[in-house]
Amino acid sequence: MEIRGNRECADCGTRWSYYETGEVTCPDCGSLRSVGRDDERRLHTDGPATFDLSSAREALADRPLVETADDVREQCRRYRRRRGFVREGELLDLDETYLVASELEVAIGEYDRTLSSGALDAATDDEEQLYLLSLLEIDRPPADRVPRTFESARGLAYARAVEEYRTDVLEWLDATDATEPAVRSALERLEDHRRRVEALDGAVDPTTAERLVEVAREIGRYLREGELALARAQDRLDSLG
Repeated sequence: MEIRGNRECADCGTRWSYYETGEVTCPDCGSLRSVGRDDERRLHTDGPATFDLSSAREALADRPLVETADDVREQCRRYRRRRGFVREGELLDLDETYLVASELEVAIGEYDRTLSSGALDAATDDEEQLYLLSLLEIDRPPADRVPRTFESARGLAYARAVEEYRTDVLEWLDATDATEPAVRSALERLEDHRRRVEALDGAVDPTTAERLVEVAREIGRYLREGELALARAQDRLDSLG
């Protein structure tokens, strides 16, 4: 939404930044009556959010990974819901932390279901656990390290993350009155590929899912920095077919 983020309480005069707190209520008196002190409204979709999985990692000393699955999934979901990609009118990157949270939410849920069904053998279970532990360290493994059993989880997670980013980019373009026909065309092509991955329930090679992310990032980089990034995005779209 477009807001005047620097606020002043109409009741007690306290000033605060909605951009930093994400709260419309006065932090001192709790009043909902405030006025904006900025000269103009700015698009802002990103909220204050911390993705701290230290408690989940510590719990693994006493509990098996599967017993933490629900808590981890909820932390991922809560983080994603507060995040966006425009802050005070500035377009952000599709960042690593968001990608990890998106993938971990899907992957640990899939692991929980598969383990409960008894479909995992010991070797596969070890491989999946090591992979999930990397994500719990907020470390995003490269495409060639994704276990086959998690390929669809990565595909679905990245398709969702790319759609969230694409939505914010379009909103940012509209808010800044930027026509950018080449960018909008690239975003349409990206959406076609994203929908295909979603229709396949994410069951694509991890390099394909990675290319979706790379295209989204190059589009964002072009809008922040310049022309070469858009050319790279178009080349990657061509490689997707």
